[in-house]
Amino acid sequence: MSFPIQSVAVFCGARVGADPAHAEAARELGAAIAEAGMTLIYGGGGVGLMGEVARAAVEAGGRVRGVIPEFLTRIERPYDQLTELEVTGSMHTRKTRMYELADAFVTLSGGLGTLDETVEVLTWRQLNLHNKPIIVLDIAGWAQPFLALLDAIIAQGFAAESHRRLISVVAGVEEAMALLGRAPVSDTAASAERL
Repeated sequence: MSFPIQSVAVFCGARVGADPAHAEAARELGAAIAEAGMTLIYGGGGVGLMGEVARAAVEAGGRVRGVIPEFLTRIERPYDQLTELEVTGSMHTRKTRMYELADAFVTLSGGLGTLDETVEVLTWRQLNLHNKPIIVLDIAGWAQPFLALLDAIIAQGFAAESHRRLISVVAGVEEAMALLGRAPVSDTAASAERL
């Protein structure tokens, strides 16, 4: 049995980046997730690309659930119009909760935290702990160094060639939404909590 994706975790930066294309993509993605009737799960902050994606989803009438560790509430200033904000005790718990709440993952541009979140869910998929879609948006070439590292790891024998297929890389939001729309989630890979 399968069902359509109902919630999407978006990993992205607490900064907007140097190229305006990153913020444009964040706004487009937030609105598209809301318009598709999916719940946006994200890091809870009101700054950077996190703030852009959340505001766009809220403005489009969507459900937005933020998950943020307590110490970051003073730095990333949670967006105050969320459907729900969950405050955790640690970064580790934040990532675990985002994973539990999401049926799929989309990575937008970001920094070390964005890479950390992406690599963790990719590793879990490699280990067959889940089969949830992982989509990386390559906005303005942001993902190219990450993909080159992944290819190098495979070429040097530290990962199987098949591991490259555990993620889907797309150039824009429209392609990402098309993948989400045709990616059923098995019951065993579904989020434990329906939103």
